[in-house]
Amino acid sequence: MIRRSPGLGPATDAPGLGRGTLPGVSRQPAPGIRSAPGTFGRQLRTAEILAIGSELTAGETRDTNGGELAASLAEAGVATVRIAALPDDMAIVSAALAGALAEVDLVVTTGGLGPTPDDLTREAIAAVVGEQPVVDPGLEAWLREMFERRGIPFPALNRKQAWLIPSATAIPNAGGTAPGWWVDRPDGRVLVALPGPPREMRPLWHRWVMPRLAERGLGDGRVARTLRTTGIGESQVVELLGEALLRGSNPTVATYARAEAVDVRVSAVDEISPAAGGGLAAEAIVDATLAKIRKALGRHIWAEGTTTWSEALSAALTARRWTLATEEAGTRGALVGLLAEVDGLRAAHVLDAGTETDAAGGLGGRARAVAAAAGTEVGLALAVAPAGADTIARIAIASPAGTRFVERRVFLQGAPGRLRAGLAAAAALLEAITAG
Repeated sequence: MIRRSPGLGPATDAPGLGRGTLPGVSRQPAPGIRSAPGTFGRQLRTAEILAIGSELTAGETRDTNGGELAASLAEAGVATVRIAALPDDMAIVSAALAGALAEVDLVVTTGGLGPTPDDLTREAIAAVVGEQPVVDPGLEAWLREMFERRGIPFPALNRKQAWLIPSATAIPNAGGTAPGWWVDRPDGRVLVALPGPPREMRPLWHRWVMPRLAERGLGDGRVARTLRTTGIGESQVVELLGEALLRGSNPTVATYARAEAVDVRVSAVDEISPAAGGGLAAEAIVDATLAKIRKALGRHIWAEGTTTWSEALSAALTARRWTLATEEAGTRGALVGLLAEVDGLRAAHVLDAGTETDAAGGLGGRARAVAAAAGTEVGLALAVAPAGADTIARIAIASPAGTRFVERRVFLQGAPGRLRAGLAAAAALLEAITAG
């Protein structure tokens, strides 16, 4: 077994994970990429995810890693049979690991990799697999150098973060002091231990773990793609798609109501027809189904995969070589909360509700004024007002193509109404930019 230590020459063979480099995050496997056939005697088709930390079971912190990891695995055709939170208790964690390794092909843990005595994930794994952890010299040198760079004495407690067992490979962590573990079991099962902080977990998972799982033989060969919709509710999506499409088994079509969009996920496996001497490839099945969905939902589709509004608008602005300034009134910053990471956003003003205006011309003037003040090609002005139990969103967008005014009645008042108003403005902005 070759042990790979983070930051130590060829040991860090994952792209972008060298010492001093913070890896980028790819939110999901690229659409249509499929894993290689299993070469270790076991195809990894089922998984269990264990979040370890007493702060989770005490309700002090909410686990967000489990759902994110399960979604990533689902895209690869892996069924997650259980997501559980466990306290920092050696007996409980060990029992959960042993049970999971007896039932599923892949076990993923998050948390419990810190240096303190209550961080017990390594000890529990070692106990379950019957191996003795020892300090890996390469990992220890990497850790010591990290502390030396900051002029901080190396605490003896941190040596446990340099532990490895014979069946474990260190997963390099460029964002913290807790390398993960990849543990191979004799029966072909895999156990992956990741740090708990999401900013550390994500790069390790997407850039290191998922590519290796795919090489090992991940999932059922399923191809999955997701379309993101706006301006339409989940029940309307279902009605437009029709029961026949949603009740099929291959492809499987499912809808998911998110805070920022209604997603439509399509997945399929190859259809083999021995009698006909062939069949349909999963990619072809998914492509044909997506074409039907695009025809049914039309302009409501604004993105694919896990694209965020910031990402979609960044791409649209970059393509036009435009920059953006915004002004919103009465939203408490709902719009800028969606657009905070937009490349090209030069100014964002949040005004009190009392500055809103009902006049399309007046709001258009504000959009032009905010663009002129910030020196941007595009200006957006958003004002919201109550309308019975709902909220009216008035949106003006000024660009080199002219000024357009959009009014939307969105569901509910208060925080939900403000969020929906921000989403309506983001959708109108994306349409205005892409339309020119």
